[in-house]
Amino acid sequence: MKQLRFSLLTLFIVLTASVVSAQTPKDSAWTTNGNIGLKLSQASFTNWATGGNNAFAFDLQGMYSAEYKYNKHLWTNRAELAYGMTKTKADGVRKTSDKIYFNSNYGYQVANNLYVSGLLNFQTQSAFGYDYGTPDTYMSKFMAPGYLMTGAGITWTPKTYFTAVLAPASWRGTFVLSDILSERGAYGVKPGKHLLSEFGASLKLEGKYDIMKNINIYSRLDLFSNYLEKPQNVDVNWEVQLTMTINKWFAANLTTNLVYDDNITIIVDGRETKRIQFREVLGVGLQYNF
Repeated sequence: MKQLRFSLLTLFIVLTASVVSAQTPKDSAWTTNGNIGLKLSQASFTNWATGGNNAFAFDLQGMYSAEYKYNKHLWTNRAELAYGMTKTKADGVRKTSDKIYFNSNYGYQVANNLYVSGLLNFQTQSAFGYDYGTPDTYMSKFMAPGYLMTGAGITWTPKTYFTAVLAPASWRGTFVLSDILSERGAYGVKPGKHLLSEFGASLKLEGKYDIMKNINIYSRLDLFSNYLEKPQNVDVNWEVQLTMTINKWFAANLTTNLVYDDNITIIVDGRETKRIQFREVLGVGLQYNF
């Protein structure tokens, strides 16, 4: 419960600050937008002949982006937060989503739609994530894992709805700030260590497009190749967010996330193996855009 309160408080503070900043007059060089949404679902059964399981779930999401474009300068920033839980009579409380994401990219124009740039990217989660097949065994927590990447390269913006960032000189650190997970050698760190340091090339492809008046799709594909070990095994993180706005206060969201990380193993049939990970969340509920 402490982790849950911490997660919700963090989300509330960041999003409140975003709303305030969004309502503050800015120089015309700034373009900002964001949203905050709460999706709820509930099911209850009493003397139901065909059976059923009482359930309650919520998913809290927020996004804020800010872009500065003036003369030859381009600075883009995007933050995403998410936290969701479900509770059933049979399984109790389980986490369904948990994300802290921030990306910043600065570029200086050297040609038409082409910028020399530097990037900073950070991602982790706020609360414990458990292997529910073995109770009390957690698989993740804040900064375990946590990912920090910085790099230099070029940014290409051929269309207003598409951006490509190539950083052939990138450092990525995978942090596992948990002694228990560190001793297991989780997420690619050597047993007993808390940091996996990699140097390689990264490519980010990002697109945002209005399919129809009230339907928007956002897609982000991150690729990373480690020069120092198995560069042919490219790590993939592909996220798609489809938003269908009903009115000012209600929207439906579909989020998918495909991940392949060569440093992460999944236990299948009692043995560790490397697999593609996939997650999907569909929700309808309150959403406020600002």
